[in-house]
Amino acid sequence: MSCLALEALAQSSSEPPAAAESRSVAEPGARPVIALVLSGGGAKGMAHVGVLRVLEEMRIPIDIVVGTSAGSAVAAMYALGMSVNDIEDRFVEMDWLSSFQDSPGRAYKPVRRKIDDWRYPVDPGIGLGPNGISVGRGLVAGQNLGFILNELTRRAALVRDFDELPIRFRAVATDLETGDEVVIRDGALAEAIRASMSIPGVYAPMEIDNRLLVDGGIANNLPISVAQEMGADVVIAVDISDALLAGEKLTGAFSVVGQLTTLMTRRNVDDQLDRLDDQDVLIRPKLEGLTSADFFDATEIIEAGATAARNKAVSLNDLRVDPVAWADYQRERYHARFTPDLISDIRIDHDSRLSREFLRSRIRQDAGQPLDVEQLEDDLRRIYGLGYYETVTYSLAPSENNEEGSVLVIDVQEKTWGPNYLRFGLSYEDNFESDTRFNVAGSYQLTELNPLGGEWTTGLQLGTEPYLRTEWFQPLDYGYRRFLLTGADYQRDSFSVFNEQGDRVGEVEVDEYAVDMSIGLELGAAGEVRAGVRRGVASVDDVLGDSSLSESEIDQGAWTLQLTFDTLNDPFLPTDGAFFGLSGRYERPGLGSDRHFDRSTLLAAKAMEFGARNVLVGQAYASAVTNGEAGVENYISMGGFRRLSSYARGEITGPDAGLLTFYAYRRFGGPFVPYFAGVGYEAGNAWQDVSDASWGDLIHSWSLFAGVDTFLGPVQLSTAYADDEHVTVFLTVGYSLESLFISP
Repeated sequence: MSCLALEALAQSSSEPPAAAESRSVAEPGARPVIALVLSGGGAKGMAHVGVLRVLEEMRIPIDIVVGTSAGSAVAAMYALGMSVNDIEDRFVEMDWLSSFQDSPGRAYKPVRRKIDDWRYPVDPGIGLGPNGISVGRGLVAGQNLGFILNELTRRAALVRDFDELPIRFRAVATDLETGDEVVIRDGALAEAIRASMSIPGVYAPMEIDNRLLVDGGIANNLPISVAQEMGADVVIAVDISDALLAGEKLTGAFSVVGQLTTLMTRRNVDDQLDRLDDQDVLIRPKLEGLTSADFFDATEIIEAGATAARNKAVSLNDLRVDPVAWADYQRERYHARFTPDLISDIRIDHDSRLSREFLRSRIRQDAGQPLDVEQLEDDLRRIYGLGYYETVTYSLAPSENNEEGSVLVIDVQEKTWGPNYLRFGLSYEDNFESDTRFNVAGSYQLTELNPLGGEWTTGLQLGTEPYLRTEWFQPLDYGYRRFLLTGADYQRDSFSVFNEQGDRVGEVEVDEYAVDMSIGLELGAAGEVRAGVRRGVASVDDVLGDSSLSESEIDQGAWTLQLTFDTLNDPFLPTDGAFFGLSGRYERPGLGSDRHFDRSTLLAAKAMEFGARNVLVGQAYASAVTNGEAGVENYISMGGFRRLSSYARGEITGPDAGLLTFYAYRRFGGPFVPYFAGVGYEAGNAWQDVSDASWGDLIHSWSLFAGVDTFLGPVQLSTAYADDEHVTVFLTVGYSLESLFISP
């Protein structure tokens, strides 16, 4: 069966686009009408490219091309006029993982969503509403795949009848409701390919003409009958579908499931093969040992297809044409390409609770200007990054009333499991001695609460560091550029207290309750600035020793200011990007505070990759009271993993603190089970006054670590050394650079 198809096709093509009005190459009566039929088979579908290469070397013209799943992808690329070399280059260079992910990347998320990433990194696609829990119709909605297919087929963007392509084309899909074969002969080419490749349970079904369509391999994985019904005189069929396993090979759950999948397609493939006559040619590449998920073996798979086609050279030889006829054929196939015209109008087709202006304000393309594909896709990725939509796609349509140019159609589909969502998080830190911290967190987010996009989010964390926050986010314009944020929270922390001689005199626990309100301005997807007021109370208790606390309950009232830029590609284990945060807290008695002080905090981080798999990350942190005197409830807590790792969490505290961290690691393993190992260095301390800081009193900590990157964040084991009395071993789950900076 077609499985995990060749969805991650191509990001772009070097060939100029094909004209909508170009005709079929076939010249009736001049020679037999030759059809190429390509089966589904996931990554093994790259063998079709090798077959095409040999057909062109032999000068065999193709008049009809029909494909299922992986085969429909390759068939469409050839039908619209892409050269075989170009098709092959796209497969070899492809970032295959992108088609199996919906997220366009963390760079396209607004800052408030990036903050959610480190506290609640697990987003399983679960909605919760009045009708209970709901989930999506597939593991992947196909957002990135849609961009890939749009760019791939842009040269035929205005073609709606597939008989008008340089080579007549059909894609085969399956009606999810009835199981019937659906032959797609018109519409948007990208949508036809997408429907044919929608593996049930993996990709969400594609809706076309009010029918939910899934992978065509279920109904017809080798659509010879379709080609014959289109008038083919000769069929060249390429079968890459799996063979049934023998009993002795059915030894595990995965092999049994694979066998059941193959059974679903093998019968319809055998039925189709019975339709072949003596003049037809069947090509079966030898792909033993390769699976439908071996996307990184492109060169080997393509060559297997070429070898299989050459082995059929005798049977194919009668279909050759002379060099003059071949030149004419090629000239017609590459005839007059479609070049994106001016965009005469922009239409938004949206299934959304939010206003049309909400979407239009985020699209920079103007009517009367040439289509800027790169800018448009960038805008659509940012819309998708808001988290409201299952897919955000575009297409081009002919202008009405014979106007010059094309209509840009933006199609937005809300998440079928929204608009209210659950997210989760887990963190664990254990030094196997005196400090174990374990927290489980979850959030419930209600979105699209008004036309401007109001949101209400409540998050709860249970464990060593309990935390509760509820907040309302209200955009003040359609573009989200200005917003109002108001919330309330509770959090608890514990840390050590030292006297002026540096002796540890106690352990305190701080509970803080507060409400806040701020107004903010988004600075693109990478940054934002907020200014607000925060009012609350802190309760401070001795839990160990005697810290000689003069107050147990302190009123708080402060002006706050925060500037954040975040381009890190991952909140836990980045390989690229940077973070810069600068914040100020100004406690004032006029706002009800028992304190009067100013605090400034800075965090800067940079990640960079060098070599193929090596990463270096640097981080600088400083927080200091610049005016007045802070109480113990406002102390900075150091120690713990990557906060001077050789010391326990909270073992180093003070009103002022600084930290410099570098760590380098190397990534290993494949894309599905990535692991890593590296070394780190940290230098820092906490002081009663930052003016006391000197290089001589810095604590230096060295570490070795290794782990696995998971959906919960990195799970890693590390050991840290400062001196003979401070040697620590850590087991951690999740760690975020921003956790030193981001406040509620």
